[in-house]
Amino acid sequence: MLELKDICWSTPQGREVLSGISLSIRESGLIVMTGPNGGGKTTLAKIIAGIEKPDSGRILLDGEDITGLSVTERARRGISYAFQQPVRFKGLTVRDLLCLASGRELSETEICALLSKVGLCARDYEDRDVDASLSGGEIKRIEIATVLARGSRISIFDEPEAGIDLWSFSGLIEAFEEIRKSRRGIEIIISHQERILSVADRIIVIEDGRVKEDGGRDAVLSHLLSLSRCPSCPSRREEA
Repeated sequence: MLELKDICWSTPQGREVLSGISLSIRESGLIVMTGPNGGGKTTLAKIIAGIEKPDSGRILLDGEDITGLSVTERARRGISYAFQQPVRFKGLTVRDLLCLASGRELSETEICALLSKVGLCARDYEDRDVDASLSGGEIKRIEIATVLARGSRISIFDEPEAGIDLWSFSGLIEAFEEIRKSRRGIEIIISHQERILSVADRIIVIEDGRVKEDGGRDAVLSHLLSLSRCPSCPSRREEA
């Protein structure tokens, strides 16, 4: 179980980004955090992963206070973070990366299964370098495969759809649907995309540094869609 208790964070210039956020995530499933740009979603995700430290508040994982733990220490406890722009590694193959992520040498069958889950053929990709020769969509899918290989208890994906083509986006949706069906752990995705929201178990709306809405997919998504169709809605005018 992951618990966030009264998390606050401000920029070095003093702008308040998170204002006392409290959340409890008790069960495995796919959670999508959404909301206006600048609302605090990515900052909150980075605080969960240990990339940023809160100014105040506590983070508990199965009752253990992990607020002061580093990124590495949290990774050892099963928290993974997939960046909006994945890192590329010249001289490192896809096979190498998947084996490093899993912590052991993977068989051909295991590598094939992992890449298949993200819509890639092992024969075409396992021996390719993780470098600039890969497209944005390819590198995103490979990063998701590394998270699957790691078998993390909590996996965080920051806007995985950013900068990829329509065909690759469809592949990402299939990968997240596969993750949701597997119930491997807690998956947290930061996204504005309706198709990603539509495969969530739970949607959390972060706005102005606070939790504005939190609930099951059907109820929250229905409300969000109704707001998007309302031209007189103040929040929609501000976003425009």
